[in-house]
Amino acid sequence: MAAARDRLNVESSLPSSGAILLVEDSPSQAAVYSAYLGDAPHDLLVVSSGEEALMSVSEGRIPDLILLDLGLPGMNGMDLLRRFQEDRLEIPIIIITDNESAHVAAEAMRLGAVDYLAKPFGRSRLQITVQNALERHRLQALVRSYRRSLDTGQFHGMVGQSPGMQGIFETIRSVGPTDAAVFITGESGTGKELCARAVHAESPRREKPFVPLNCAAIPKHLMESEIFGHEKGAFTGATRSRNGAATLADGGSLFLDEICDMDLELQAKLLRFIQAGTFQPVGGEPRHANIRFIAATNKDPEHEIAAGRFREDLYYRLHVVPLQLPPLRLRHDDALSIARQILEQTSVEYNKRFRSFNERAEALFSTYAWPGNVRELENVIRNIVALNSGEVVTADMLPAKMGQRAADDPGDHNSCFNRERVGLQQRDIEPLAVVERKHIEKAIAACKGSIARAAGLLGVNPSTLYRKRSAWGSQG
Repeated sequence: MAAARDRLNVESSLPSSGAILLVEDSPSQAAVYSAYLGDAPHDLLVVSSGEEALMSVSEGRIPDLILLDLGLPGMNGMDLLRRFQEDRLEIPIIIITDNESAHVAAEAMRLGAVDYLAKPFGRSRLQITVQNALERHRLQALVRSYRRSLDTGQFHGMVGQSPGMQGIFETIRSVGPTDAAVFITGESGTGKELCARAVHAESPRREKPFVPLNCAAIPKHLMESEIFGHEKGAFTGATRSRNGAATLADGGSLFLDEICDMDLELQAKLLRFIQAGTFQPVGGEPRHANIRFIAATNKDPEHEIAAGRFREDLYYRLHVVPLQLPPLRLRHDDALSIARQILEQTSVEYNKRFRSFNERAEALFSTYAWPGNVRELENVIRNIVALNSGEVVTADMLPAKMGQRAADDPGDHNSCFNRERVGLQQRDIEPLAVVERKHIEKAIAACKGSIARAAGLLGVNPSTLYRKRSAWGSQG
């Protein structure tokens, strides 16, 4: 009875995957191993020689794992391991051998095997070895994926290697698994919806709906119905019942873009929904919904509160985790990285051959202020690809406004520094650490003590500011 229970536990813990390729020349042994794995969630493909295994893989039938008997006729197991190693095949391989010599196992491991089974072995030993190999391979693939993401500065479609964006990515990784409300601020075109989608993608709700709603794009008299839905006959023109965003997002995330443009009366109803988890469709009965709220605005919410256009209580309900997206002009080399990605995508979309920028074009993309942020950059790339041909984007293909000298651009902070430097005397020069501290403290004061907001504007991770302030405190 205990053995049967142990077997059930092993089988239920096997990860669901695709195919396992069993390379075994003995039909009786192959039948035994197939029976051992028969209840596991795998398709099992059995071949009797190394040549057949090589043919199966070369034809594109790539398994998730290979069980390989070393004692094969013709091309033996070691020969097949060497061939897979030469082809850089990234598939976990478990060897099966009659020889319990440590030398044989070590040589197989050197050639790429991840584990070995010495005959005879039972059902549980085979299943546990397969389970461990698949899980280890899955984790290794996940690590490689994260490393590629870090190397390219990409994160759920967002691109950014600058410290400010890396700080944003780290915050999203931290807050994503929670249900905390997220409040995203940033200039128009900085990618607030992309950021919201990243929060959703990092959450346990990722398989549920992500429902975006632009509060500035929908007429005031229709907005309540858009959020909460309505019943048939609730108002003139309501010829049928309609689910709103609150119902559609149940179990998932509701993204309220340009939240500061929402009507004050509707803000009160939204606040009640957030507090109680219930809402009432127009002309209908109360309903319940389990929703993660993400809000965004390109305005200063505190200014909107002071002006009486945005409810302070709603703000603090939504402003649990703030994310301040920096404008593109403060993200240094990110503009060029984003441009390369959009160029590649747009070239495929428009059936063009553009692959890169020449040196002068790269310089202009890096120094231009991008007042319209990523949205403007995408518009420029689409214009270039649509109107030109070739493989390399040259400076003469760019809009004339980008050809102006960076020093003439009001968004260029280096030129501002150069103008401020005129008349500088040696007695005016302060240590860099002193200048940095003054600048950081001024930024925090300007943000009314909000370190998170100051960090976003300065393009650094909030933890950097906390660490520096702690060090300054210890210095007296």
